[in-house]
Amino acid sequence: MTTPTLPASRAEAVASAKAFLGAQSRVRPLEIAFWLLAFAALFVGRSHHLLLAEITILALFAVSLDLILGYAGIVSLGHAAFFGLGAYAAGILAQSGHGDPLSGLVVAAGVAAVAGFVSSFLVLRGADLTRLMITLGVASLLYEAANKMDWLTGGADGLQGIMIAPLLGRFDFDLYGTTAFAYALGVLFVVMLALRVVVHSPFGHALRAIRDNRLRARAVGIPVERRLVAVYTLSAAIAGLAGALSCQTTAFVSLDVLDFHRSAEVLLVLVIGGSGRLYGAIVGAVVFRFAQDVLSAMTPQYWQFWVGLGLVILVLIGRDRLDDLGRRLVARVLPARRSPEGTP
Repeated sequence: MTTPTLPASRAEAVASAKAFLGAQSRVRPLEIAFWLLAFAALFVGRSHHLLLAEITILALFAVSLDLILGYAGIVSLGHAAFFGLGAYAAGILAQSGHGDPLSGLVVAAGVAAVAGFVSSFLVLRGADLTRLMITLGVASLLYEAANKMDWLTGGADGLQGIMIAPLLGRFDFDLYGTTAFAYALGVLFVVMLALRVVVHSPFGHALRAIRDNRLRARAVGIPVERRLVAVYTLSAAIAGLAGALSCQTTAFVSLDVLDFHRSAEVLLVLVIGGSGRLYGAIVGAVVFRFAQDVLSAMTPQYWQFWVGLGLVILVLIGRDRLDDLGRRLVARVLPARRSPEGTP
């Protein structure tokens, strides 16, 4: 049986597309260096492991929002809804005697994904401003529901009696936060590996096309609604993972996980790190949390003023200028390799 051959022009187009996707998904040296440094932090600076665990969880939460904001163009003011659902799902499961961390992760991701799938049909119906208000409304409804259902959530007092079992049955969550940091970092690493495949696949490029021009994307045959529902559900599941990690590493859940400031904070992280680039969410989380820690130690009453001032300066300078400066610094530190003859 012979395999049908494609016309030369179509075959060349397919080969070109495969080459383009392969080049886009190629692992960069900076990525390898970043992860080596991140895992090396497990063996140094034990006193900072609790802070690093918080940063890692915030980075995972920011990555989940970047997936819909940076790649699909969906702005959300209520992403904390899925973070909070994941936290409560893991907390209630542990409270009932099922404290295995990995099982809690799976349940939290599933609950948040279902909520994301159901709410996506509401969120995606309206225009930008309507969509923004719907996301805020969904988060507000969940906050009030958690407040009223104190028999399940603990209300304003939070969940009590959360007992998290040792990770993999061997590693207890210690006071220094070493296990919590290693656990959160491992989850972030696995999620980032998966998302690299997603955003550099045809699915990811379809999302960019929808973000740039929804009408044109529909005209060329992209199923816009199905793609947006899929990415919104995936984003909710990852936010649920971040919420579960927050619950399991602190053994506590309160209404704070559903509060508006969670959604505003993660948006600020993306403004600092840049959206539509995955690693920007991680950079933004590192910068924001370290700045918050340092500034709150220096001026406890006014640290928000300095963060706001830095944000204003960032906006005035412009993201493009900062990106250009970063590329120049990288080019100086890691100059391009040249052949012996001196040609690039």
